[in-house]
Amino acid sequence: MARQKIALPATVGAFAVSLALLTGCSPTGDPPDALPSSPSLSPTASAVPPPSSSPSPSSSSSPSPIPAPSPTPEPVLELPRGGTELFPDYRLVGFSGHPYSPGLGRLGIGNIDERVAEIEGYGTELAGGRKVMPVLELITVVVQASPGADGKYRARASDEIIQSYLDAARRHDGMLLLNVQPGRSSMTEEVKGLEKWLREPDVGVALDPEWDITDQQLPGRSYGHTTGEEINEIAAYIDSLVAENNLPQKPVIFHQVAASVVSNEAAIMDYDGVEVIKSVDGIGAPGSKIETYNAVTRGMPATVHAGFKLFFEEDAALGPLMTPAEVLALVPQPEYVLYE
Repeated sequence: MARQKIALPATVGAFAVSLALLTGCSPTGDPPDALPSSPSLSPTASAVPPPSSSPSPSSSSSPSPIPAPSPTPEPVLELPRGGTELFPDYRLVGFSGHPYSPGLGRLGIGNIDERVAEIEGYGTELAGGRKVMPVLELITVVVQASPGADGKYRARASDEIIQSYLDAARRHDGMLLLNVQPGRSSMTEEVKGLEKWLREPDVGVALDPEWDITDQQLPGRSYGHTTGEEINEIAAYIDSLVAENNLPQKPVIFHQVAASVVSNEAAIMDYDGVEVIKSVDGIGAPGSKIETYNAVTRGMPATVHAGFKLFFEEDAALGPLMTPAEVLALVPQPEYVLYE
């Protein structure tokens, strides 16, 4: 969940302001006028011709057709730091944010290359025996306080912004995640609108269902909601893009601040081309964050991996920011660690 500073029940700070962005050839000739008459045969004559000194052609003497070679399958593209599968080789470590609003997270503050260097530093402490994959989680569809021209309460980042963050991720052999806060649009619609980017081998998606509101809700007044069926639909769609384009596995993240935000996670299926990750959200001191993590991961289906989110400012205001060692001590151990 990309955390704006909108007042939410207990765990949410102030809300971010809006921003304007997003033939076969037959022989020719005259036929004969008539067929020649057949000679009459004597009683001793045979209709079978005498043996010829020349061997008659047979099918065995004809050359066998040479089968066409099978097409060589195109190789599967690799992840930025090698291989085609995310787990268990990698731990994803990232920052989230947006360039026009520092309040949306660390990724949007200062020089982006310096931010990636910071991610690498945290990754060293969070590796836990794995390779680290740096992640830039760009808030690409941003929930808004006002409805906008289409009444959807969301704004989309421009292609120029997305490309600049993808370029930065590639400079550091990292991944770009496109975060979606749908407002009164739908997550499925917004994800499909990003298809040209999701066809790239180093771009995944992150979903913020607490901002998936109905036509009767306003952002920041109550939590939004999604279902395991919708997350599964998105995962299946992205898996199809992976198969069609010979891509490596992609992460599909959904941030969850409370159990009520996502229902029926059991509907999320397993896909070859996708790893679905639940990133447990929520602001607080270490004790309350661990309590939330345990509650939200309880009963998590085997088709879903665990993730964890920390807030540099808000968590530190309520208690010390959890250390990498404390994060790695969580059970299950998070496979995606995100800082905002």
